[in-house]
Amino acid sequence: MTEWAVVAGATGALGRPIVRRLVARGLTVLAVGRTTETLEALAETIPGVVPCVADLRADEATKSISARLDGTVRAVVHVAGVPLGGSVEDVATDAVVAAVDLKVNGMLRLVRAVDPYLGQGSRLIAVTGNLGYDPIPEAVTAGVANAALANLVRQLNHAYAPRGVTCHAVAPGPVDTARLRVLAAGMARAQRLTDEDMLSRLRSEAPTGELAIPEQVAWAVDLLLDQEATALAGSTLLLDMGRRTAIP
Repeated sequence: MTEWAVVAGATGALGRPIVRRLVARGLTVLAVGRTTETLEALAETIPGVVPCVADLRADEATKSISARLDGTVRAVVHVAGVPLGGSVEDVATDAVVAAVDLKVNGMLRLVRAVDPYLGQGSRLIAVTGNLGYDPIPEAVTAGVANAALANLVRQLNHAYAPRGVTCHAVAPGPVDTARLRVLAAGMARAQRLTDEDMLSRLRSEAPTGELAIPEQVAWAVDLLLDQEATALAGSTLLLDMGRRTAIP
């Protein structure tokens, strides 16, 4: 019987290392994304990956994902990112709605797709972000959507834990990716700094003086599949190098 992990956002900077970790754990990964070409390229690079074209912004995604499954789903990981969206003074309201739809309703659609295949010890994992707790002016859509998703994690955990299925959030701080460098460049222009000076400032905000890297996010997701991780049910793992000012 096939043991699956379903990863939405599998071809992104965080999704790819997550997929590698889950395949190394012995799971077959159903890689969910919107673009056939990138999904097929991922499957060619990593044996054990099954591509699934589906858009979590639409209810039809539930049927598309469910139709590809059999056996048991051991892990569901929602790591799809949203546009940063600018400041609260000028962000388009439809951008906020779209971000919340992808993060919150996208997670709901994903969970409903796999519900018949979940079993004792299965994990529902949402990759959120520390912006849901410590917002910055340049990223209102990501902050609002991640805060809402963190609440959904607790809701899902109350609903599914009696079945032996626990739900978890992983909230990285700034992760050293191309997406972060685009954000840093925008912040640098606004503050009349160089891009490298802004990145140095972001590093210095953490007591460790470091940014998280994608492989650390993948490690945290993989950790949650251990039997002992049941103790973390409904909670948030902060991967922010100690920069937190609020406790979720």
